[in-house]
Amino acid sequence: MTEKPILIWGAGAIGGILGAYLARAGHAVHMVDIVEDHVRAMRETGLAIEGPVEAFTQVLPASTPSELKGQFDCIVLAVKAHHTDGALDMLAPHLAPDGFVLSAQNGLNEIAIAERIGIKNTVGCFVNYGADWLEPGRILYGNRAAVAVGELDGQITERARSCHALLQIVEPDAVLTDNIWGYLWGKLGYGALLFATALTPLSMSDAMARPDDRPVYQALGQEVMRLAAAQNIKPLGFNGFDPEAFRTADPAGMKASLDAMVEHNRHTAKTHSGIWRDLAVRKRRTEVDAQVGLLVDLGRKHGIATPTLARMVELIHDIEEGRRGQSPDLVNLMVPLCI
Repeated sequence: MTEKPILIWGAGAIGGILGAYLARAGHAVHMVDIVEDHVRAMRETGLAIEGPVEAFTQVLPASTPSELKGQFDCIVLAVKAHHTDGALDMLAPHLAPDGFVLSAQNGLNEIAIAERIGIKNTVGCFVNYGADWLEPGRILYGNRAAVAVGELDGQITERARSCHALLQIVEPDAVLTDNIWGYLWGKLGYGALLFATALTPLSMSDAMARPDDRPVYQALGQEVMRLAAAQNIKPLGFNGFDPEAFRTADPAGMKASLDAMVEHNRHTAKTHSGIWRDLAVRKRRTEVDAQVGLLVDLGRKHGIATPTLARMVELIHDIEEGRRGQSPDLVNLMVPLCI
């Protein structure tokens, strides 16, 4: 697989780091991004990876979607969840007949991808390392963290092994798993908590450490874990997040998990979530509908109440549309829902 060029669709925080590391290791990669200045920087002066993990610059072949030619056996999709459908429209002509898409995204985008191109052409991936797109040609690599890859049906295939070997170039401790859905649902629980931190100007750690707001973080985790159980999914933990503590609503376990998440996020140059950056810096819509809104809809389908998740979606929309500013007080508005 690695002898042929790997197409990375979306050269932002996640895709940019993957592309730079793979190219530096000698793999043929081609980057695609819609930001023309970013594309030009990657192919002319190189993509600069910065931060405490490692700093280097890698010149990369790169195109905008309209410039891209040819077909590829492996396409890594690394766009925001709410851009998945649009990206699939553009990349589909470039997927070789027997090729596959590896989803290096947040959310359950593998479902949409498999519906479009088939489950046999879709590989699941979970990425939690901390990264931010800073400006054209610059990406912050803030911290190493959990990475996993696996087939959607749980089989351990040669294709999955090859993808695993590629991901180990970026994260040596990357996991080849027979339960990729467990990782993806674990990330949904973890991610719900990060959306709550983005309601505030505080860092992820400082926001989750606030004692008065702990009921909100506990309720969010519990609601996501109840939905996972309804889907017959066993979420997996990582980087401090303990799905079982939230599933069983164990007070001591949830406190320990939140404390561990606070500690994990104290040791990263990426102090705020990508959600916060979308709201505070890039002034654009977040993935809230594609991730949390999806969970609220799933709750309605199963008859499971998700009042805290639903309220958080409303508050994120308020910030996106200029009706509210980011403030710790927004998290406080959800506390009555958790009592």
